[in-house]
Amino acid sequence: MLDILYRDDELIAINKPHGLLVHRSSIAADTSEFALQLLRDQIQQTVYPSHRLDRKTAGVLLFALSKEMDGLAQTMFAEKQTCKTYWAIVRGFTEGEGTIDYPLQKENGTLQEAVTHYRTIAQAEIPVSFGKFPTARYSLVEVQPETGRMHQIRKHFAHIFHPIIADRPHGCNKQNKFWKEHFGMDTMMLHAKKLVFDHPSTEQKVEIEAPLQPEFTRVMEILGIHQ
Repeated sequence: MLDILYRDDELIAINKPHGLLVHRSSIAADTSEFALQLLRDQIQQTVYPSHRLDRKTAGVLLFALSKEMDGLAQTMFAEKQTCKTYWAIVRGFTEGEGTIDYPLQKENGTLQEAVTHYRTIAQAEIPVSFGKFPTARYSLVEVQPETGRMHQIRKHFAHIFHPIIADRPHGCNKQNKFWKEHFGMDTMMLHAKKLVFDHPSTEQKVEIEAPLQPEFTRVMEILGIHQ
């Protein structure tokens, strides 16, 4: 059963697990479960995804319950009328806060503006030597993307040399191998924690927050990071 975080007559939101695709895709012939179909079957009602999350990303995923609301919700996201907050665990010690302003390339080669804001929530070390440091350093960051490009958060943190743990292909292969071999962990540490918007019909403010998935919590415990 999917964890339903919010529901009214027109919208519904779930806490999508890591590794679950939003809908059927030609690039994922290896799977038969999708958030759209699972939710439709669970509530016995047609649902329409209002936005997308990467397969590897967990957290708040919003659906419309009618074609009319689907159009309104799609417009809401397209016109940046939502505030999205993510948590990520990345390699290294990040700055206290920062903005990553780095255009990203589309498949056709066109550059798109891409801006990501972040602040560091916590930092941690484990006694394993990596590179020039005697310990392996990590940061828990809160992230707010200003734009919504494909894999934006993943690409931006790789760009500033703080890749997200267990990200492939944008992450650090040595770190990813270390986490898999030592802790049996290969879940990408990116979680869509909060979504805030004005309801397209009622204009009332809606805040939806998704609890961390178990594997994200386990990595925090390994690092000694407490919420």
